Amino acid sequence: MHYPHKYFVERVLTSDELRTYNEQGYLALGRLLTDGGLDAMRQQCMAAWTAEKGEFDPEKTWLQNALLTNIHQRSEVAREFYFDGPLVDIAEQLIGPNIKGVASQLTFKMRGNTKDFGWHQDNGYGELDPYNSLTTLTALDDTDEQNGCLWIIPGSHKMGQINVGHTLEDKQAEKSIDVEADRSRAVPIHMKAGDSVVFHCWTLHMSEGNLSKDRDRRILFLRYADADAVEVYNACKPRLGRLLRGRTKFSQVETYEASLCVS
Repeated sequence: MHYPHKYFVERVLTSDELRTYNEQGYLALGRLLTDGGLDAMRQQCMAAWTAEKGEFDPEKTWLQNALLTNIHQRSEVAREFYFDGPLVDIAEQLIGPNIKGVASQLTFKMRGNTKDFGWHQDNGYGELDPYNSLTTLTALDDTDEQNGCLWIIPGSHKMGQINVGHTLEDKQAEKSIDVEADRSRAVPIHMKAGDSVVFHCWTLHMSEGNLSKDRDRRILFLRYADADAVEVYNACKPRLGRLLRGRTKFSQVETYEASLCVS
């Protein structure tokens, strides 16, 4: 099924926004899902989440309670948003003409989940070279300090890659990687449902637990990279992901998920 553009809001960054992203390491993008798109995204993502996760269980690990990977394989609207939505245009502006998608997941903090997620760089969990990959978060609920919104340290990407000794074995074991950060410089990222934010792979960010008694905090997490990006922690093998724009030197990327069509 091809979802109509009425589900998504087209977006092109201005020169001022490009400068802000380069200076601050992040950019609030505003509303990228229409009301119809938000409804469809919520319905399909929650169906996938409920089928695998069920109700929140405080006895489960933080990963079991917070993450559902490869949501684009479970939701048609998430797949089209990931592969052919406005975030791909934005990634092309920020990274360059050759773009692949490298991660899609649900990052949920349902009511009752008071677990913090410490300060980290997304390139700490999956170090990609070249170092211009980016993360996007799209809110399925209004988010604020009460229900566990994102916190970012503006300009922290200028510190570069923080080496915390993360190995492939650590990644496979899904260990949490926390780094030291100056909390006094952090700003909360408030979002309305349907809003998106983008940030650099080196930008320090965290989220606190959901302290709300009656609100969930549901986020669609999508990551994009240069089409030739390699995994530094994995002997510089190419990071697999669907080629979305331009070309790649890696045949594995060129043919990856080619059957997952969106047109």
